[in-house]
Amino acid sequence: MSKQETITLGGGCFWCTEAVFDRVRGVVDVESGYANGHVDHPSYQAVCDGDTGHAEVLKVDFDPEVISLRQILEIFFATHDPTTLNRQGNDVGTQYRSAIYYGNEQQKQVIDDLLREIGQDKLFGSPVVTEVEPLRSYWPAEAYHQDYYQQHPEQGYCAFVVGPKVEKFRKTFASLLKPGA
Repeated sequence: MSKQETITLGGGCFWCTEAVFDRVRGVVDVESGYANGHVDHPSYQAVCDGDTGHAEVLKVDFDPEVISLRQILEIFFATHDPTTLNRQGNDVGTQYRSAIYYGNEQQKQVIDDLLREIGQDKLFGSPVVTEVEPLRSYWPAEAYHQDYYQQHPEQGYCAFVVGPKVEKFRKTFASLLKPGA
């Protein structure tokens, strides 16, 4: 049995990020939460007010024998805009920053290598502003945020923002879809 790894990703609204990574082959579990702020046990409202320093994130547990960290990061960069500071579409604020919070130096090396390649290839046309830091703190989001898209696919934000991101993932990364996703 392989050893499971965890990476914590901030790509704007965690509903979007979770909906994508729920469908990735090799991803064992995903959990929406808040990371790297300065308040213990923050609430969604406190994070949205912008005073806690947290990013909305997704904790991604994955099996590295099925999917590599690099593949996880390629999906991450393809399904959000890493060139906008503290913003994803109409979601504006520091809690929506593009961020990768790693757990060890091996993960940091993979992240640094990929970011170097992205920069050399000018992949996005603008500089990547993704925050890359060790994971210092993580708090799970409230229960009603977990599996939000799965539970509310017809809700306005889900239908018009999350749904298209999921479809983009399905088309771009068809070979990495879980069976039936």
